[in-house]
Amino acid sequence: MNQRGRIAMSEDEIAGLLRDARKLQLGTINPDGTPHLVTMFHGLDDGRVTFWTYAKSQKARNIDRDPRVSCLIETGDEYTQLRGVLVYGEARLIDDPGAVLEVGLDVTRRMTGMPVDGPEARGYVEHTARKRVAYVVEPVRVVSWDHRKLGDGSVPRISP
Repeated sequence: MNQRGRIAMSEDEIAGLLRDARKLQLGTINPDGTPHLVTMFHGLDDGRVTFWTYAKSQKARNIDRDPRVSCLIETGDEYTQLRGVLVYGEARLIDDPGAVLEVGLDVTRRMTGMPVDGPEARGYVEHTARKRVAYVVEPVRVVSWDHRKLGDGSVPRISP
């Protein structure tokens, strides 16, 4: 097996990283074709990435024009500890107010690590949801890596 195959994550490992991570890097495509990258807190819907944003944001305008996105979640500071998942997909608009609120509640719950069932927290999310839209990312391709699987502690050599 090649090194790429050795470090690929299983579906359960991918699901675990998506579940445990709070933030991701979202890539959309600007009108001039350049990438637009932003850090987003995200939620999950049946294992698929969800997020919400203001309806007039650059990322929303980009997705309206071209729904192709990439979502990168990565962890680890040392080469031998790097783990990541890169989801290539299409962002599908969720504009039903009740569904937008549900995505917002999930994102807020995951973002804060606290319940959002109380009236104060829920009221805040309901208030901000009025100006937002949500998206679910329908995966087209998923790439993953877990350098801990190398097991030999090797770090690539860099020649001077």
